[in-house]
Amino acid sequence: MMTRAVVSAVVVAAATGGVAGWWLRHTFLVTTVAGRSMVPTYTEGDRLLVRRVRLAMVRRGDVVVLADRDLPRRPARSAAARRDPPGELLIIKRAVAVPGDPVPAGVPVPDRVVPPGRLIVLGDNADASYDSRNAGYYAADTLIGVVVRGMRR
Repeated sequence: MMTRAVVSAVVVAAATGGVAGWWLRHTFLVTTVAGRSMVPTYTEGDRLLVRRVRLAMVRRGDVVVLADRDLPRRPARSAAARRDPPGELLIIKRAVAVPGDPVPAGVPVPDRVVPPGRLIVLGDNADASYDSRNAGYYAADTLIGVVVRGMRR
């Protein structure tokens, strides 16, 4: 027969594990690279650990993951996007300008400075990337997170 102390310890451990699991699921995401838009940094099949963040936490040079909610603007669905988590189409690009930064040459937007709530992203492989050079700004509400590191396949 279990004592009251043992039962209490089991309940606390289960609750702590549940809270930790919830926190991990809501803080991190693992996704898989599909396509060539980020070559040579990331290649097809690479697994990435992504930390969910707000736009204010993104810095120039960060590799970001965005929800591609603007598919009608695209000429066709890119192979560089993967539904991960299921149902959400994600894209992986490098943030090259965040709010307050100058707009880089070659990005078709009317502003000289990136406005609040927007960012400019580019693929590392320009020949295989659909990014801000084609679509202009990406909205802050499409930002999922920042790549923390690659993971073993």
